[in-house]
Amino acid sequence: MRDLYEILGVSKGASQDEIKKAYRKLARKYHPDKNPGDTEAEERFKEVQGAYDLLSDPAKRKQYDQLGSRVFSGAGGPRGGNYQWSGNVGDLGDLGDLSDLFGGLFDNFGAGRRTTSTRSSRRGERGRDVEVVVNLSFEDALKGVTMKIPVELETTCSVCKGTGAEPGTSPKICPECRGRGVISESQGLFALSTPCPRCGGNGTVIEQPCRNCQGTGRERRTKRYTVKIPAGVKDGTQIRLKGKGEAGHGGGPHGDLIVTTRVTPSPLFRRRGADLVIDVPVTYAEAALGATVEVPTPDGGRISLKVPPGSQDGKLLKVKGRGAPKLNGGGKGDLLARLRVVVPTKLTKAEREALENLQKVSREDPREKVFS
Repeated sequence: MRDLYEILGVSKGASQDEIKKAYRKLARKYHPDKNPGDTEAEERFKEVQGAYDLLSDPAKRKQYDQLGSRVFSGAGGPRGGNYQWSGNVGDLGDLGDLSDLFGGLFDNFGAGRRTTSTRSSRRGERGRDVEVVVNLSFEDALKGVTMKIPVELETTCSVCKGTGAEPGTSPKICPECRGRGVISESQGLFALSTPCPRCGGNGTVIEQPCRNCQGTGRERRTKRYTVKIPAGVKDGTQIRLKGKGEAGHGGGPHGDLIVTTRVTPSPLFRRRGADLVIDVPVTYAEAALGATVEVPTPDGGRISLKVPPGSQDGKLLKVKGRGAPKLNGGGKGDLLARLRVVVPTKLTKAEREALENLQKVSREDPREKVFS
């Protein structure tokens, strides 16, 4: 049996995004619509689809990584049509329901070169979640925004409505397994049930596959969803839209759409939870004597900030309720003004004389308390 990672052209440690990108590239290349009458391309398309269906499911991928192709023997693994377990039952350990793993392989690779088309046997299986990333400005993240997002999804075929059969026809009961979806083979002391090689475990066969979806009952489409981004989202915030993901299998529910926000940093403000921190430059005289200075706010306005006499560099002054909105409600965070004392790099003659006079009358040695 050919390695599934090799089929998609990715490494065993590939991320889910890398696997998805490789699948889309190969699926477009070998899709039957782009290669009419090319049986080799059609077989390659089924092979790619089968590898992706298994490796895109984290649980099935984990089982495959543990077992590999050891689970098969006979003529060429899942394409040879002679499926037999090659190890001992005790070798499996506690790996869960292996029928899910095998089903993903049988559904799409098929058994030999049969003339009838089969569909996935994943009855009642929930559709996959889909994640999309939206880019927001810092200002839009604070005030919230409604936007339309294009999402590429695997959905129920619009022509056959998910049956996989050409309109006007319907799937037939599989004559080999008589609709059970499995066949039993004697293995000495026990009988081993395996997915039916004729119908792939579905219990039915499609004699006239839908021309739009090639008998899969599914197609990829781009949908546009209107998504409300709440005020106060941060970089990396995830918004889950129930039932807006990919269609389920065999009547199973749709997956969810997960919207992840990417927020452009602000040149003035930094997030600290719902609080916003801004650096406020002040002169030495303003810090020493006290002053009132104007500070910008995240909503585009300005407020007056009172600097207490004797303020040190780095001192935080809090302006309540002028930060970012809290996602879980409860108002806004605070605006934290961090004072930054600015030392002039050049002095006028008058400034120099004033500072020299100040130095002469200064009563404190700032190093005395630190170094004594």
